[in-house]
Amino acid sequence: MPVSGVRLLMSVALTSWPALVCAQKAELPLKHAPQPTTPAITAADLMTRLYIFADDSMMGREVGTPYHLKATAYIEREVRRLGLMPGGDNGTFFQNIPVFDHPLGASNTLAVDGKTFSARSDYVPRDNSVFGKVRSLDGVEAIFGGVYGDTTTMVKPAAAEGKFVVMTVPKGPDGKLIWGGNRQQLSGYYLGAAGVGVVSLDAVDQATRAMLLEPAQTFKGDDGDDPAVPAFMYITNAMGEALMGGPLTGMARGTAGRTIHGSLKWDDVPAPGRNVIAILPGSDPKLKGQYVALGAHNDHVGFNNEPVDHDSLRAFNTIVRPRGEDDQERPATAEENAKIRLILDSLRKIHPPRLDSIYNGADDDGTGSMALLEIAEAFAKGTQKPKRSLVFVWHAGEEKGLWGSEYFTDHPTVPRDSIVAQLNMDMIGRGGAQDEKGGGPGYLQLIGSRRLSTELGDLVEAVAKTEPTKFYFDYQYDANGHPQQYYCRSDHYEYARYGIPITFFSTGGHRDYHQVTDEPQYIDYDQLTGVARLVFDVALRVADLDHRVVVDKSKPNPKAQCKQ
Repeated sequence: MPVSGVRLLMSVALTSWPALVCAQKAELPLKHAPQPTTPAITAADLMTRLYIFADDSMMGREVGTPYHLKATAYIEREVRRLGLMPGGDNGTFFQNIPVFDHPLGASNTLAVDGKTFSARSDYVPRDNSVFGKVRSLDGVEAIFGGVYGDTTTMVKPAAAEGKFVVMTVPKGPDGKLIWGGNRQQLSGYYLGAAGVGVVSLDAVDQATRAMLLEPAQTFKGDDGDDPAVPAFMYITNAMGEALMGGPLTGMARGTAGRTIHGSLKWDDVPAPGRNVIAILPGSDPKLKGQYVALGAHNDHVGFNNEPVDHDSLRAFNTIVRPRGEDDQERPATAEENAKIRLILDSLRKIHPPRLDSIYNGADDDGTGSMALLEIAEAFAKGTQKPKRSLVFVWHAGEEKGLWGSEYFTDHPTVPRDSIVAQLNMDMIGRGGAQDEKGGGPGYLQLIGSRRLSTELGDLVEAVAKTEPTKFYFDYQYDANGHPQQYYCRSDHYEYARYGIPITFFSTGGHRDYHQVTDEPQYIDYDQLTGVARLVFDVALRVADLDHRVVVDKSKPNPKAQCKQ
């Protein structure tokens, strides 16, 4: 699941730590040698699959990398072995999606009053195309925006409309510039500006410059109404003074500056990204032309080059960031540090420090992806043959902003109007009391199950009552306007925008969300098995209905519900 706001511009008690230590003690024999899977949906099968799919060798499965290809190749081998029909491009199981790396173009200059400034040395632009269409800077007048920080000291957004906003940064106690200027914050605040330039490049070392210049990735879908967004860059003091026509110290905010000429240029380099699509034909000649879609996402967020101690991070997040990346990063207080130390001391008795830099994505969304494989095998090799066809889609690029599901629903490989419902799984392997308030065995969040179809929501609850697992459904995250915006943050949303009824199954967030600690050893395999069996049975019930799921509500309004 991507972080809340990735497509936008705009207390944990001490009693939780024993569960953490117990989970560590139970590490073995969780990891075992891969073994053949069976037609039944079992915890052993799911464990076997997840330890393969979320292994360190997959390097975090980030779309646009060879490791994404490696992960999707594993899924493809499995669906081919199961005898499912290809549902991708040209008779294959793959649907390639238009992903591009965006390195800064070699020839990049901007001019002010006839003086030329060069990218990399005089300014370092950030690629805001991840948020929308970047505005041109050619012929734009500069305006002094003030000192970055408190918005009361900055020029108001209305005054910056259509201008290039030059911002300075404060100095530290040593008199040196403080490196800063949050791109997303400033781009969102000055959303109507042509661009924003933060005068802090002189404080940036070469390693940081290289990091800022790392290519972003973009997806070229069919969304022709992408918003226009400001250009953004870090600039030297010399360039800032040229833009404003004089020294910046003491300059009044709102002061008019010079005109800038030129625009930022990036190259488009194709990068790998692909959905995996498999089809199980229906058994009823009259209904096999209709499809129940089942989905999960095959990607995660990769790895970094700054290893951290796995146990220290997990102990810290247990106390300070119990929702992982969904919680704001901040320093621990003295009291919190004492609790963290207590947890870490207990973990040190089990094993020594271990460095970790790979975002394995075991729960996000290894659990959903491997549950989808288990469900596919249960249908392909089992005795229950659904009347309607099933289309299994492992979406790529969900972490980047739902790229694969957007592409599949814009370019479906089965008729879009033949899809009667979509069932989406994302993070379905946790949900314990240490993860969610009120969590425990059978805890499950349902999102969107009645937003388009009352019948689908009723059907999910009816099926759940027949399951061996006693489910407790949590609907709080399905509320319009909920700050986490789960309805808009996973692949089901791209189906719902076309009026296809959906249900999103999740056991919720936890301390390991988007952390290097999201590993298979922390998954509750009994919980995962129960959810997978529920989704299997819901899919079978929908596929065998004597009518299409009734849509009795209107499709979503993205601007109202997702603030996209």
